[in-house]
Amino acid sequence: MTQKLIVIGAGMASGRVLEHLNDAEADFDVTLFNSEPRGNYNRIMLSPVLSGEKTYEEIVTHDDAWYAENKVTCRFGETIASIDRVAKTVTAANGDVLPYDKLLFGTGSNPFMIPLPGHDLEGVIAYRDLEDTQRMMDLGPDNSCVVIGGGLLGLEAAAGMAARGVNVTVVHIMGHLMERQLDEAAGYLLRKALVDKGITVKCSANSKEILGENGKVKALLLDDGTELPCDLLVMAVGIRPNVALAQEAGLAVGKGIHVDDQMNTSDTDILAVGECVEHDGAIFGLVAPLYDQAKVVAKTLMGEEAQFVQKELSTKLKVTGCDLFSAGDFAESEGREDIVFRDPARGVYRRLVLEGDVVIGAVMYGDTADSNWFFGLIRDKTDISDMRETLIFGPAYQGGAPSDPLSAVAALPRDAEICGCNGICKGEIEDAIAAGSTDLAGIKATTKASASCGTCTGLVEQVLAVTLGDDFVIPAAASVCGCTDMTHEDVRRMIKSQELKSMPAVWQECGWKTSCGCHVCRPALNFYLLADWPEEYQDDPQSRFVNERKHANIQKDGTFSVVPRMWGGITTPDELRAIADAADKFDVPTVKVTGGQRIDLLGVKGEDLPAIWDDLNKAGMVSGHAYSKGLRTVKTCVGTDHCRFGTQDSTGLGIQLEKILWGSWTPHKLKLGVSGCPRNCAEATCKDIGIVCVDSGYQISIGGAAGMDVRETVLLCQVPTEAEVIEVVKAVTQSYRENAKYLDRIYKWMDKVGLEWIQEQMADLETRAALAARFDLSQSIYRKDPWAEHVAESAPYEPLADLTLEAAE
Repeated sequence: MTQKLIVIGAGMASGRVLEHLNDAEADFDVTLFNSEPRGNYNRIMLSPVLSGEKTYEEIVTHDDAWYAENKVTCRFGETIASIDRVAKTVTAANGDVLPYDKLLFGTGSNPFMIPLPGHDLEGVIAYRDLEDTQRMMDLGPDNSCVVIGGGLLGLEAAAGMAARGVNVTVVHIMGHLMERQLDEAAGYLLRKALVDKGITVKCSANSKEILGENGKVKALLLDDGTELPCDLLVMAVGIRPNVALAQEAGLAVGKGIHVDDQMNTSDTDILAVGECVEHDGAIFGLVAPLYDQAKVVAKTLMGEEAQFVQKELSTKLKVTGCDLFSAGDFAESEGREDIVFRDPARGVYRRLVLEGDVVIGAVMYGDTADSNWFFGLIRDKTDISDMRETLIFGPAYQGGAPSDPLSAVAALPRDAEICGCNGICKGEIEDAIAAGSTDLAGIKATTKASASCGTCTGLVEQVLAVTLGDDFVIPAAASVCGCTDMTHEDVRRMIKSQELKSMPAVWQECGWKTSCGCHVCRPALNFYLLADWPEEYQDDPQSRFVNERKHANIQKDGTFSVVPRMWGGITTPDELRAIADAADKFDVPTVKVTGGQRIDLLGVKGEDLPAIWDDLNKAGMVSGHAYSKGLRTVKTCVGTDHCRFGTQDSTGLGIQLEKILWGSWTPHKLKLGVSGCPRNCAEATCKDIGIVCVDSGYQISIGGAAGMDVRETVLLCQVPTEAEVIEVVKAVTQSYRENAKYLDRIYKWMDKVGLEWIQEQMADLETRAALAARFDLSQSIYRKDPWAEHVAESAPYEPLADLTLEAAE
């Protein structure tokens, strides 16, 4: 008989419960409530969303199709007002009364907000959900943020905003960062890494008051009188189980909702899972025990025997690109010994804490490859007396000299934990391999190892390599999308070799599973065809992302950002007047100077786009393509025009390059910089293509980045004349267009094909000239100002109804 199950909270733990129930084909009629206006997503991965490494769509664990397929009734953006345990009903906030046979609390936790004076000011937020993440993402470069809390969440928030150009200060009350996971030495190394990334860190700092102005935050005041200005203040000082509803319903509550070993609350028809739970006096914040709880909840609901057992836990994290690991007890105490290894040049630190001949604690920074082995020693209380002298160097050194890189994995016992999030040990992965899962995707599907935070992916692949030996196949590149099993590289080779010049031809010859592609593959195919057959193929605007279709960047409130081009960052009084007049005429709420040396008009209504474009066009201004997969900006310094250090006319060269590259489409956005001397005021060494002027000519470098991956450019070549600079830039841009995977920046393309290969192309003068000529041909066909075209066609504004292509961006 079908039972009615109501689930309160769509978090990671309750989502895992639903997966287990559906995998077992349990007979439940499920209704899922969630206070957030969305379903389950991987909250662990909000940090990569903040930094720009991932999109929200990429961290969704259960989409609308999954809920529909599994017949889950979703009530997102709704809360439960009360529970009647006698009648076994819940009352929703809108008054609906729903009966239940079983009720599951997955209400998670609430962020703790320090009750400082001013904590209720606008701009004081926690770091807990997508809305908090969006607030931080909206904070543009050159703004300031203070983060209170030097734990994992606070540091992830700080690193993500710093990657976006925000000036970030971390305030931590303790003497070193992440004191629960790291000892003082490792905390020092982490602090140093953060400071190197431009983040200010203040430890042993006590917050006194949050200062405001006109109801908005403006600064944090410390008790020593220091004032830290900020446009946003993030509190990341801890969480507390969300137990208010359970308490009102009369359930037994302490720090969290009391549960027994079967995850039943004090009411046997009500269960609880996740961060809202208290079990044997413990509450839980790491995902591994939450997933263990989810297994038990599912079995209990299905009437099967199960028992939740608290386990020894380790913490393996990646903060700001630094690998960290801690496990056990690493506090100083009488009778304990330390074994410490430091390699300052590599930024590696290891500390083991021993009592007698047993490892009771470990802290590792910078190199955590052997962490699972050390954790096994701690968990199993292994006698290490026979390997004491070489213990700190890890399993590969036991018995003498180091062996091959896979020996550490081979030495792990079957019960060694590989995936901490999902509690998957080496033996389970080996069993899955024996059952036919011979690649990473198969292991993820059958065991969920590496399917959560992803930090164990390399270790899982090493287990595959050790187990399969010569039969191990290097993981293949992902397919373009679900419409095909072919990779981007395969499709591109087919387009060129078979001279496929239309999307239907690609779909037919490549055996597409669908007849007309999808929102993921159509933009890629459109670009490949455009780049390879500029004379024969006609651009399909509907196969572009929404920003490219609208020729403006859509904002979170449905308005748009309009950025007119300023060649090389140079403007005139007439242009400035035109921008000011447009801002007044169209009630533009925000006028922002960007990091690309131009002016952004933010908050333009969709219906006003053609008219504002027309006004700016009449003033001689064209689209800045701030929304495009193509040239964005060419940043310049003043060079020899005004600077006493300038060696060449960097401004003039930058303007020439921008006018030549303007309107070009590339696999991803393209940014250039031209610095007039090695002082590098235009920051050319962190651009996709950078030119540094020197006395003898021009140094051309490629592959820079200043986002989540911070990369310095590498030297491509040096040439003596402006004409050669222009030819090289056109040629390397064309080679990038013809050979790179769609949505790969230049540095990712360079890593795949090799710098030497690109250098050889530029050194071969015939090849270089041919590439430049093909670039010129494409530009002669496709370089148009979309603003002027829309105005000329009197194209009406179409309300944005379909965001499907934007989701893939």
